[in-house]
Amino acid sequence: MSDLTHFDENGAARMVDVTPKEVTDRFARATATVKMRTETLSLIVNKELAKGDVLAVARLAGIMASKQTLHLIPLCHPIMITSVAVDFKINLTESQVQISADVKTSGQTGVEMEALTAVSVAALTIYDMCKAVDKGMVISDVMLMEKRGGKSGTFKRETESGSKG
Repeated sequence: MSDLTHFDENGAARMVDVTPKEVTDRFARATATVKMRTETLSLIVNKELAKGDVLAVARLAGIMASKQTLHLIPLCHPIMITSVAVDFKINLTESQVQISADVKTSGQTGVEMEALTAVSVAALTIYDMCKAVDKGMVISDVMLMEKRGGKSGTFKRETESGSKG
C-alpha cells in the first residue's frame, strides 16, 4: 500500500500499534508566528489590552493544549508528558510574536503533535485576545523544528540560512 502508518492494508484509518516500540526519552520543538499591526504588538508588550496579559494566557493555553492533543487529533496516543515549555520572542522589526514549544516524554511514541498543538493553540489565543483591536493578524509558519528519540532518531529543520535550526 503506502508508507503511511495510520492506515491498515485495506486503507482504513487506524491507531498505530506502539506496543513493540522501545521506551526512550523523546523531545520535540515546534514554532509558529503571529504577525500583527505595530500598535497591537505594543499593547501586548505593555500589557495594556483589556483582556489581560496576552502572553501569560497564551503560554497556559499552549501548555494545556499539548496535554489535550489526544482529544483533538483523532489517532494520537495518550502520552505522559513530562515537560512542556512555551516561550515567546517579540520581533519589533517584523511586528510579530514568535512562539516556540518544547515538549518532553519518556515513552514509546514521540511528542511532535503535542508541540505543534501547543504553538497552534498559543497562536490562536493571541489572536482571540487581540481580535478586538486587530482582526488582520496572521498566524503562519507552524512547523516542527526538531525532534529527538525513538527509532527514527533526530530531525532538525534547516533554517533559511542553511544552518540547522
